[in-house]
Parts: sequence; structure tokens; C-alpha cells
Amino acid sequence: MQVYLPIAEMAVSAESILLLGALVGFLSGVFGVGGGFLTTPFLIFMGLPPAVAVGTQASQLVAASFSGVLGHWKRGNVDVKLGTVMMGGSMVGSIIGVMVFRLLQHIGQIDLAIPILYVGLLGTMGIMMLVESITAAMKKGGEEKERSRLYHHPLLLALPYKMRFPQSKIYVSVLVPGGIGFLGGLLVSIMGIGGGFLLVPAMIYILGMPTMLVAGTSLFQILFTTMFATIMHAFASHTVDLVLAGLLIVSGVIGVQFGVRMTRKIKGVYARIFLSLLLLLVSIELAGELVIKPVDIYTTEVR
Repeated sequence: MQVYLPIAEMAVSAESILLLGALVGFLSGVFGVGGGFLTTPFLIFMGLPPAVAVGTQASQLVAASFSGVLGHWKRGNVDVKLGTVMMGGSMVGSIIGVMVFRLLQHIGQIDLAIPILYVGLLGTMGIMMLVESITAAMKKGGEEKERSRLYHHPLLLALPYKMRFPQSKIYVSVLVPGGIGFLGGLLVSIMGIGGGFLLVPAMIYILGMPTMLVAGTSLFQILFTTMFATIMHAFASHTVDLVLAGLLIVSGVIGVQFGVRMTRKIKGVYARIFLSLLLLLVSIELAGELVIKPVDIYTTEVR
């Protein structure tokens, strides 16, 4: 069934959008990532303008994150205090990110900048995560040793404004979780991604958080960041398509609940290997879209 998207000004398959939303929701529940790294590229593959894909995808993240947070909350897997500190940094990052997004729109480079950013970021993170995950799988206890080494790094220990987070059992400068949140805010505003694939490893290896609390706390921070970014995109850049958002939200909420149920059944290191391979595949496909010569060299459009 074809549905017309008024902001994107094109018709798309409703079944494809629903399937994509369900898959992204499932990944959000399992890994604690927003899933935008998958939704935005696939929307671009389907022919949607990158700016609309980014703006609308952020709204889908709100629903998926809210559903995921509820699931993890019931299991006691959300550190609200730590998530709130991260959220403070993410709000600042979101404001700066939307300003950069509007600048790229103004100079007419947004449709090129978004795919290039995705290729660079996803490719880099995919390689780094794959190497780390394979190393951890081969060395028994390697994950815990690496986490401890980074957590006790002299640079982190020397930072001021330390705060105790009882639920996560860590004592760290608020500048660290605040900085991690700031990065997440930039990503959700410019690229339409919650940044969970960056936030989750950072929370594990830099903050030293228990793995069971990471996914829920990450989604808690992503929820409020994406809500803020969506409102800003709707009023500032006018790139939020409500029809597309509705399809993604309905299927995403269903998918995330299945993902939350799977968190206890998937071993962490193998889950990260799968996620890293997925990042690399999406990055390679986007790179191909940028460099492979299109069938139609140019098109004309009457407005």
C-alpha cells in the first residue's frame, strides 16, 4: 500500500516503513541505541530527502525510547540521576546541533553533508567496536579489565566537580557524563540519531557503569534529547513529516518491547559484534550511494 508523505512530497510503501520501524525498535530495546543510524540511511535509500529523514526520524526515536525506558524501568535498569546529568549536556548539544543543521540548509549542502557524516562516523565506530568485541571475546575477562583501566585513567580522576551515583556505584566528575550527553545531543540534531552506539560503549568503558544499567539509562537520556530536538526541527527547519513519523512510531513501539525482552538472553560481547557489523554494512552501502554513478545523471522537476 502506497502512502503520500506531504513534507517529503512523495509516495512510499507503508509496509516497508512499518517493517523498518519494527526492526529499529527491536534494536533500541536490545542495545539501548536509538536506532537512527539505521532508520535515516534506509529512508535515504528509499528516496526521501536526507533533511526530512533526519527531522522525522528524531520523532520516531521519542516513541521508541519512551517504550524502551518503560520496559527497563520495570526491571530497575535506569539510573535516573546519571541520566539527568547526561541530559543536561545533551540539551546544550542539541541547540548547537540544530544551529549547524540550519547553516548547512542555508548554504545548500545538507543533502550531501548527512550521508558523508554517516559514512565516516558509522565506518569508524563499526571498525573500533568490532576490534574491541573480538578482542574481548578471545580474552576471558578482557572486557572488565579494559573497563577498569579506562575508568581509573589519571585524566578522568583529575577532573573537578565529582559526584556519586549510588545506583551505578560510581564516583566521577559530572563533566564526563555531561560531555557524553553533549555528544549525543549533537548527533541527534545533525544526523537524526540517538547516538546510542557511541553512548553505550562510553558509558561502559569510560564511566564504568554496570552493563545491565547501560541500555535503560542510555534510552532515558535519548528520550528527552530527541523530544527536544524534534520540537526544534519542527519549528526551525520544518523537516518533520507527521505521516511518516506516525508509521515509524506505531511499528517502533511494538518492536522495542520485543527487544527489551531479549536483553537478558543475548551475551553482551556477541551482541556488540553483531551491532558493529551492522554499522559497517550501512556505512559501505551509503558510501556506494555517494560514489557510484547514478542511472539518471540529472532530473528536472516543476514546482
